[in-house]
Amino acid sequence: MKFTTVTAAALCTMMALPVGAQDREGWPNSLTIGTGSQGGTYFTYGSGFGAMVSEALGLNAGVEITGGPVQNVTLVGTGDHNMGFVTLGPADEARRGESPLMPGVPHEKVRALFPMYQTPLQAAVLSGSGVTGFADLAGKRVGVGPAGGTSATYWTRYFDFVDNGAQVSNAGGSDTAGQLKDGLIDAFVYAAGLPTGAYAQLAVENDVKFLSMDEKTLATMMEVAPAFAPFTIPANTYEDQPEALETVSLWNFAIAGADMPETLAYEITALAMGNPDRMVGIHAAAKETLAQNALKNAVLPFHPGAVRWFEENGITIPDNLK
Repeated sequence: MKFTTVTAAALCTMMALPVGAQDREGWPNSLTIGTGSQGGTYFTYGSGFGAMVSEALGLNAGVEITGGPVQNVTLVGTGDHNMGFVTLGPADEARRGESPLMPGVPHEKVRALFPMYQTPLQAAVLSGSGVTGFADLAGKRVGVGPAGGTSATYWTRYFDFVDNGAQVSNAGGSDTAGQLKDGLIDAFVYAAGLPTGAYAQLAVENDVKFLSMDEKTLATMMEVAPAFAPFTIPANTYEDQPEALETVSLWNFAIAGADMPETLAYEITALAMGNPDRMVGIHAAAKETLAQNALKNAVLPFHPGAVRWFEENGITIPDNLK
């Protein structure tokens, strides 16, 4: 598995957050967080949060550029990464032994820490392409994001399901946007929190049309992956996007290995949940990084440290997820 290390503290400088006296037995000297490709929300969110962890908890927290949730859940499950960001669909599949990276191997050591935000599926074409809806992507060259990410996983399943002859290719978010701009692909479909940096830049530099799902496409998507839920991308999320867009989404959660010390899991959860303004300052999608959204997870067991923080703060975690 190829990934690139980027030190979070070098990318995002923040004032240290106070942490009280605590039992640090078993804590690592450094923390590795699996994110996603540059141009995607995971990378920005993880870089900022990693800097908060470094400064508040005295750990050298760095982010890894990865293929996204499918890869992240395996890297955490095998102990190669301390933390990772996942959407619940791929995480649940990996937990049940259905990961395309390690088929037949249940990822039983993965634990949820805290809710992040919802990831909607998104799609863009250049204006003048003649593409006005998803049916028009038949036979087209479509960039679906990096292999192993939420985007590539579910968009590829969709195109296979409808069997429309779309020619799927993989690359990071920024690279895929560049390919659309250069005419190397006909459409850029993705999955990331709002606003997605790669789309925002693309819309500023080009005349772009964002696609909205009709009822048939929505129903097909939820047949492909029942974990999806309907989602509306607000109007004016991007430049020249005056109307709301209908799509589907999955919830994102931060995860850790079951062997992470309980005190460390507690402090990481407290840091994310207790600093909403700082989190939104990292990325606007973090407006959904709220304690009450812990209950959006119905499939992954929570880490005991996270359970302790939530229950101390009035959120009762179901017994089957402890």
